[in-house]
Amino acid sequence: MPEKTLSQIPRPLREQYEKGKAALDRRNYDYAITILSAVLEQEPAFFDCRQLLRISQHKKAEGRGRGFFKKMMSGASSSPMFTKGQFALRNDPLEALKIAEQILSSDPHSNQGHKLLADAALAAELPKTAILSLEILAKKSPKDQDLQRELGRGYSQAGQVDKAEKIFAELVRLNPGDAKLVEELKDMSARKTLAEGGYDALADGKGSYRDILKDKDQAVALEQENRQHKDMDVTRRLLDEKEAQLVNEPKNLKLLRNIAELHTERKDYDRALQAYQRIVATEGEADAGLQKAIADVTVRKFDQALAGLDAAAPDYAAQSARIKAERDNYMLTECKERSEKYPSDLFIRFELGQLYFQAGKISEAIQEFQKAQNNPNKRIPSLHCLGQCFARRNMNDLAAKTLEKALAEKLVFDEEKMEITYSLGMVLEKMGKKGEAIEQYKIIYEVDVGFKDVAKKVDAFYAGQ
Repeated sequence: MPEKTLSQIPRPLREQYEKGKAALDRRNYDYAITILSAVLEQEPAFFDCRQLLRISQHKKAEGRGRGFFKKMMSGASSSPMFTKGQFALRNDPLEALKIAEQILSSDPHSNQGHKLLADAALAAELPKTAILSLEILAKKSPKDQDLQRELGRGYSQAGQVDKAEKIFAELVRLNPGDAKLVEELKDMSARKTLAEGGYDALADGKGSYRDILKDKDQAVALEQENRQHKDMDVTRRLLDEKEAQLVNEPKNLKLLRNIAELHTERKDYDRALQAYQRIVATEGEADAGLQKAIADVTVRKFDQALAGLDAAAPDYAAQSARIKAERDNYMLTECKERSEKYPSDLFIRFELGQLYFQAGKISEAIQEFQKAQNNPNKRIPSLHCLGQCFARRNMNDLAAKTLEKALAEKLVFDEEKMEITYSLGMVLEKMGKKGEAIEQYKIIYEVDVGFKDVAKKVDAFYAGQ
């Protein structure tokens, strides 16, 4: 199975992943491991989640220390699990993968755990997952040639041919008489040449040398277009199958929801809404998740109407403004209704705060963000938004204090932390504290010189000196 990125994961699991990420940020490693492991049970190919789980396991181990006695205990306890995992590996690599993670959650340095995980991942055709453990094992035992060979094969399967070639070239140097090694290295080099030059299409007679010389951007565009058509065909077939099944199971709400989602993928929003309304009619009322799904489709319908306007028409500006106003009013009204129906749902409170902020209703936005910050997963985003609200009302001292609090609680320097740092810099500029503002921009500059206009600000500062 191909490994998956965050964008390929269903929304409920993405939300769980974010919860795990937030728990890791708060150093609640046990909770992070529990959530991320649960996500991987449902989506074992979710590579980003696998990486985050590995970080959580190592952070937990660092916190508790790794004395000799603990090493002995963890090694002893992993042996029965390792044996169990080896049995599972014969028939069910994904079950073996799950067992390997259980071993690594107890001891992220376990050689047995990493060996089992690598074998299971390769058997399940998850080479990037296997590489995570193979690199750790190879670092521990750099002279183990069998391990180096396995790592090289993992790199090759993952498309990292340069790394694979480097490993196999060294193995050939150490074992000049090994014909099998030489053959594998030749195969890798040949595949790399074919892939880079586009010559693999010639091998089966389906391509031409003229094709190879075509503009690469055009080739990429055509590939994307073909993929989109293929995806639409698959969606249509799935839709036909499920609608035929619905004839025999008219009260199958899960089936109705699948049909609504497929109609949404095809941008047939009217039919998607009809399917959702059938669910509501059957259940009597919509739950919070169903209400949100209906709202999202309705907003997409507004956006579709916007995209369908003729930009050359004389009333384009008026029509565009009308649809945007209707859309924004719908979003705010609908979200407010949901928040009244589910007053303790702080995710809805955060969403409502954002909509109030966009509508220029700052006092109302502040109230919602102050409530939303009590949800651990929305605390830092809520503090960031509160800081922006205070800044909008020129309460700059409160804005700076709130943003500094958000930065103190945000441990990982990612895109979100750069946004908060930039916001603090802007507030400090408004307060006339240009030197302190530049220090914030320089923090971002060191990590990402292309972020917004920090390069311009920092360069201007040094030029002024």
